[in-house]
Amino acid sequence: MTETVIARVASLPTTTTPELKQMWRDLFHQEPPPFNRRFLEARLAYRIQELAYGGLKRETQKRLELLGEQLDGGKKEVRRRRQDNRPIAGTRLIREWQGSPCEVLVGVDYFDYQGRRYKSLSSIAKAITGTNRNGWAFFGLVSARSTG
Repeated sequence: MTETVIARVASLPTTTTPELKQMWRDLFHQEPPPFNRRFLEARLAYRIQELAYGGLKRETQKRLELLGEQLDGGKKEVRRRRQDNRPIAGTRLIREWQGSPCEVLVGVDYFDYQGRRYKSLSSIAKAITGTNRNGWAFFGLVSARSTG
């Protein structure tokens, strides 16, 4: 059984995205979330192992819940949000502007566009369009202010 688990986890990076989404449906019995591929692979790898070897002990789950409550005052909706509302590092933001594709790579504390690091999406939107724009809206993301 261990070899099967290892083989399944090892095959995830070469599995097509539609196949990953179907695997998500099979393993979680629900539709996959609209997150990037890297998230799907990591969560599927965990789920495959969890089903094969068992999940966290009940005591560990309760301890994690208590720690979460200490951080967010017991508000589970706060716990589900990223602290800074930024896309996950490694995400690629792609949009077309005047017929040219524009691709931004999200870093931990920066955004990379054409090999140059920027602190904000708005500065990238300005570099692309030549005018001041809300970078979150330009790339089709919800504004950081509207989710906080």
